[in-house]
Amino acid sequence: MNLLDLGLLTRNRRTELGLSQAQLASMSGLSRTTINLLENGSLNDLGMAKAADLMNVLGIEMQLNAPIRKKPHALLMASRSASVSYRESMSAKELASALASGSIPPSRISHMATLIDELPISMVVRAVEEASALAKVAPKKIWSHIQQWAHEFHSPRNVWN
Repeated sequence: MNLLDLGLLTRNRRTELGLSQAQLASMSGLSRTTINLLENGSLNDLGMAKAADLMNVLGIEMQLNAPIRKKPHALLMASRSASVSYRESMSAKELASALASGSIPPSRISHMATLIDELPISMVVRAVEEASALAKVAPKKIWSHIQQWAHEFHSPRNVWN
């Protein structure tokens, strides 16, 4: 479950219970603004304790499951997302090859910089997992390539420091 899912679930459950955002906010110890941002998909962060309090009030139970490995096409999604601002697109095959080999074709350096600097980390993780399985390269090796590129590109993203 992510914040978008929780926001939709919160709105639906609050409506089912006949509560206003202000009432739910008061009951859960959150602000009405936080409830509003959550329900509208605009909230950037909500700590586990606050989320747990909110879900408790709404009667929502969280279940933890093993990682879902059935989300195919991560490389395709990542390559498309990294190519949005460029005339030429990087293919999923090019991305997989670069991740596995550590070698970026010169015409795709800007695409890879975009991937490192802007793509959601969860998408990068899934792309690494998929590239690792396809190329039979340890994920740790791919992460070292990404770390090296982030350093070379002077990535402003703290996750690579």
